[in-house]
Amino acid sequence: MPKPVPALEVSMDSSIIADRRRLRRKLGFWRLIAVALIVALGFAFYRFALGDAGTQRPHIAHVTISGLIVDDDELLERLKKVETSDQVKAAVISISSPGGTTYGGEKIFKAIRAISAKKPVVSDVRTLAASAGYMIATAGDTIIAGDSSITGSIGVIFQYPQIQPLLDKIGVSLQEIKSSPLKAEPSPFHEASEEAKTMIRNMVVDSYNWFVDLVADRRKLPRDEVLKLADGTIYTGRQALKVKLVDAIGGEAEIRAYLTSRGVDSDLPMVDWDKKSNTPFLLAGAVSRLITIFGYDDLMKTQDINGILPPKLLLDGLLSVWQVGHD
Repeated sequence: MPKPVPALEVSMDSSIIADRRRLRRKLGFWRLIAVALIVALGFAFYRFALGDAGTQRPHIAHVTISGLIVDDDELLERLKKVETSDQVKAAVISISSPGGTTYGGEKIFKAIRAISAKKPVVSDVRTLAASAGYMIATAGDTIIAGDSSITGSIGVIFQYPQIQPLLDKIGVSLQEIKSSPLKAEPSPFHEASEEAKTMIRNMVVDSYNWFVDLVADRRKLPRDEVLKLADGTIYTGRQALKVKLVDAIGGEAEIRAYLTSRGVDSDLPMVDWDKKSNTPFLLAGAVSRLITIFGYDDLMKTQDINGILPPKLLLDGLLSVWQVGHD
């Protein structure tokens, strides 16, 4: 018969096995940290070699404008640097936006026109460049879109909430005393008067006329023709080409061909001038997920960076945006 194993010896073997498991987990964790550091160094090298250092030699600047358009000081500053840099020989503005504030679009439009006064600019319409997104696109010397890109939606909208029916249901009322009937109008606490609606309508029409005149001037189209297109209709890239809202269908090859026709060296590299500050956040999020996947979340508790971002962007003022009321 086999000799019985003392209980103390069994306990010691279990303790050794548990220690070895903890050691393996710690070694695995530090290996993961080492991989993360290598990735971080790779990001840093990429940024130096192809980002900041890349802007110090002759090149074509590539700027991406995406999401809702607002009065963005950082973007305007970046566009100003593109304008004033002697190393930038041309600019490609890639647009993927449903639009946004009319004022934000106006500021970006003027910044791109300032670049165009000194060097060739191509507007690259991606998935969607509608409303204020299209406004920005017209600032380029030429507009190149994809076959199925969505563009157009020329127009202006002003929206305001009306919560008075809800207040009536819960038995809450708001009293106000103001200096004149149109002060603080429109109000969410009562139906707008006809005078207030007229005031708002006049603002919308004035901004709309400015938008239409801008398109007519930039696209070299009769105003009457633009008015027919400026009824809020959206167009695919192919449809937009037929009505002369864009100049060509294509991608990088067509962009390069146009720039070459403008005297830009075809061998110049295209360098991204996009915002770089997102890189650490992307890296932090990636490391956090890797740690969770490999089972080390109990050793390092991290917060997902997406949790600190605002879940919804609120827009104020007159809007030139496609489908603003939909999530």
